[in-house]
This record gives sequence, C-alpha cells and structure tokens, in this order.
Amino acid sequence: MNILIVGGAGYIGTKLADHWDRSNRSMVLADIRAGREEVVKWDVREPAPACLTGASFDLIINLAAVHREPGHEAHEYFETNLRGAAHVLALAEKTGCRKILFTSSIAVYGPVKNPTSESALPQPKTPYGISKLTAEWMHRTWQANSPGRQLVICRPGVVYGPGDPGNILRMVRAIKRGYFAFPGSPAIRKSYAYITGLLKSFDFALERPEPVFLYNYVESPTESLGAMVDHIKTALGKNAPVFSLPLPLLEAAAVALHACFGQRSPIHPARVRKLRTATHIIPQTLAECGFRFPYDFATSLKHWRSLAPEDF
Repeated sequence: MNILIVGGAGYIGTKLADHWDRSNRSMVLADIRAGREEVVKWDVREPAPACLTGASFDLIINLAAVHREPGHEAHEYFETNLRGAAHVLALAEKTGCRKILFTSSIAVYGPVKNPTSESALPQPKTPYGISKLTAEWMHRTWQANSPGRQLVICRPGVVYGPGDPGNILRMVRAIKRGYFAFPGSPAIRKSYAYITGLLKSFDFALERPEPVFLYNYVESPTESLGAMVDHIKTALGKNAPVFSLPLPLLEAAAVALHACFGQRSPIHPARVRKLRTATHIIPQTLAECGFRFPYDFATSLKHWRSLAPEDF
C-alpha cells in the first residue's frame, strides 16, 4: 500500500510514521517543515509539487493544519485549513487515491459542559473549529463524488504525550514547581487524547468498512480537571494541595507574568481562559464499535513516563 502522510513532520505525523515503520519505502511524508531528507517539502496552501502529483497513493492521511490556540491570527486558520484541504483533495483526484483519513478536532463542538458524542450538532466558536468543520464537509464532498471512496474523519481532543510541549506537559511542570491553580472549579471536565491511543484508533478506523467513518478520540473516561491534577500529583509523588482561584485573579497573574517573561512565561492568559472551558466529549462511536481503549488518563501518564522520564 502506498501511503502519503500530509503534515508528516508534525507531532502526530512523526509518531504515526514511527508507528507504521518510517523505513517502509511505500510511505511518503510531506510537510512545510522539510528539514529531513525523507520529508517532501509541501506548503499545503499551494498545489502539490510534481513529485507527488506524478505518484500513486492508496491512502492519504491529512494531518496538515494550523491548530495551536492561541498563536495565530484568525485568517491563518482558514488560509491553511481550507486551502490545504482543497489542495490535498485535488491531489487525491490526480493520483486516483480512494481512501483518506482526515484529522478534524473536538473544537467543532465548541465549549460543552454536558457529555457530547458524535450525534451532537457541531457549534464551533473559534476560527480553528469553524475551519475544521468546513474542511470536514469538503472531504465529505470528495467522498460522495465517486463510488467506492472511503473517508475516515477523526475528531481528537488536545493531543499529548512524549515530545509534545502542550497543555498537559505545561500542567505537569506547573504542578511540579508548585504554581498551578485551578482556574475556577476543579469539577470542569476536560477531554484529551494520548498519542499512542490515538494512533491505535487510526489502525482500527482504517479497517472499518463504512464509506464514511466519523469518530471522536479522547481518553475514556473523560475526567474532571481535579481528577487529572490528582493523577499528575501521584505520578510526580507530590502531596502539596492545589487551590482554586477566581478566574479574574488568575488571569491577572497570567497577564503580569506574560508581561515580565513574554513567551517564556509559564502561564499564558489565553491558556488560562482555555483551561477553564469545559470539553466533555464522549468517544461513543468507537465504544459502540468495540474499540478497546488502551489507556485512561492515569495509565497514559505511566506509559508516557516510561518513554520520556525527563518530562517528569
């Protein structure tokens, strides 16, 4: 099988290439960051290069996106995520590809306090979420335009794991250093996706027979922020209490630290606001299809630490 991973130099792309054995010569990685010899340089805001349009692919994994929030202007999410989808789909047409896996996001649901499965009506509130939902429908149109095409749409939570300096690692380090505080209530539910479990879900989903298979991927069960902090404290061997602070006070502290330290600040005001936003997502489709979730949050931390003890 000839496989193209678009966004292959990103966090999920590099982990997926390793998961599927990057030495396999039938796998091609493409990315705007082509710092390594095996990665084809492709800015998906532009049409695919000739070295890709002249190839043949049985499966395209579309991971390319502007996704980090905060960090980009609103127009950047649309320019990359929509033009990128159009150019990936044009490549699929040219190369005769019949199967695509597209990574969307739970951001398509917007903030959700109640348990939310794939049956819920998407109501994105951010440029990122809006661009991802629009790109989903672009992929659906491609699938519907020719008999026999298959599409997998994965809506992952915020991905974390070894080598990713994202929300969970920031929280681990903040708790370790003693400056983490709950932004409001510790009862807020948060949905995150451990990288190893996510990749196993790709394997599972790509074997499904449905023309369109859409699913959420978050660790199950979804836990409260308070429970997640307790698991991190256990992993670190920390017993110090973590207190709740009113959001205005915590946000003011974040603004002051950001003014002093800039991008080196341990707390970004926008991330404080994001952390207090509930994302209670349920991976109902996978559960109903018999997928066995390999990790909950606590066991994912143990697995992560076994692979990258320096993060802890």
